[in-house]
Amino acid sequence: MTDTAVVTVFLRHRGEVLLLRRSNDVGSYPGKWGTVAGHLESDDPLDAARSEIEEEVGLTEDDVSLVQEGPSFSVHDEDRGTEWIVHPFLFDSSTQEVSLNWETQNAEWVSPTTLLRRDTVPDLWRSYRSVSPSIVELTDDTEHGSAYLSLRALEVLRDRAALLATTDPPDIDDAWARLAETAQRLLKSRPSMAALTNRIHRVMHESQPEGTPGQVEQKAHAAIGQAIDADAKTARRAADQFADQRVLTLSRSGTVLEALRTANPAPSIIVTESHPGREGVGVAETLVRAEMDVTLIPDAAVATTLASGEIDAVLVGADTIHPSGTVVNKVGTRGAALAAAREDIPFYVACAIDKISVEEATISESADPRSVYEKGTDVRVAAPRFDETPPDLVTGGIITNRGSYAPDQVAALAEELEMLRDW
Repeated sequence: MTDTAVVTVFLRHRGEVLLLRRSNDVGSYPGKWGTVAGHLESDDPLDAARSEIEEEVGLTEDDVSLVQEGPSFSVHDEDRGTEWIVHPFLFDSSTQEVSLNWETQNAEWVSPTTLLRRDTVPDLWRSYRSVSPSIVELTDDTEHGSAYLSLRALEVLRDRAALLATTDPPDIDDAWARLAETAQRLLKSRPSMAALTNRIHRVMHESQPEGTPGQVEQKAHAAIGQAIDADAKTARRAADQFADQRVLTLSRSGTVLEALRTANPAPSIIVTESHPGREGVGVAETLVRAEMDVTLIPDAAVATTLASGEIDAVLVGADTIHPSGTVVNKVGTRGAALAAAREDIPFYVACAIDKISVEEATISESADPRSVYEKGTDVRVAAPRFDETPPDLVTGGIITNRGSYAPDQVAALAEELEMLRDW
């Protein structure tokens, strides 16, 4: 039995992954479906993964970003006399346009759950599961915003439904009970994020009355594309609003980042560090790489910067908007809104409709105290992750995928979303 180390690389775009059908010219598993893969010939699996991506599908480091490196595991192939040592990876790809080499007959972008129904190389589903999202990761993630995490939650629900759908034969009542339990766990993972809540409720609601695992799988996968489209439409509306403006923003909102990156003419941007967590630093770096005019400032300089007379507008995202129009977002948002009101600078929020909550609920998530104070002295630390900005401070309005709204119009939208909970 020969030990052979390999990398198995999943490329993800819009919730789909790239499957490659191996050509008849390859030495192992011809005709079977796999992913980007290759022998590990160095001590650096990540470097090998990036090399295989470029060699097999023509994507470079500018096209893909690492999401997850899974733990290695062994696959025993008695027929080949090989013990494969698999190093799985997941990358996000900015495109579905790929260039295939001789190793591949054809390629398809599909739901990862398709792996359960294809003739694949050994243990490909196991490789995927080792890098796919989990409820624990959703709960612990402090880097990404609610739009991103809502997509990951939909993936968890879709994958769970697919596993139940491929049970032969599935017990429908038991399967629905299990899926309902998974949905409830997802809802509890990030209760502050209305986008996650509404999107999970929508899938479960629209899967009725059949309530089969296959129906949930289908609806969850469709919901991923719909959510991406809603966020993109919001970003396009905001981009039109803030072209050639001088804009201050804080924290990390994928929608706001995309709006600022694509606005034409490009705006000038001030980004706050956004403690605790300092997500603003990554936002600034991303915009600099896009060759934009960006200045990073400490949170304490927000009021002074707004008083300078050099800012046209403040634009932030939202984790949740209450029916009253109150905006829940990264701590520091309320302070920026107060300073903007003092200087008569319009304060805008950009987010998809799905970020509207159906209830007024206080959000009390806290960041790791070590993000504020790490020394050994016995100092009591408070590190709130969110704050609430009253509707009267949202002077510019709320930009959504369906248009712009004043805060006092949010309640009617919340009533629409309330119906999704009837499942």
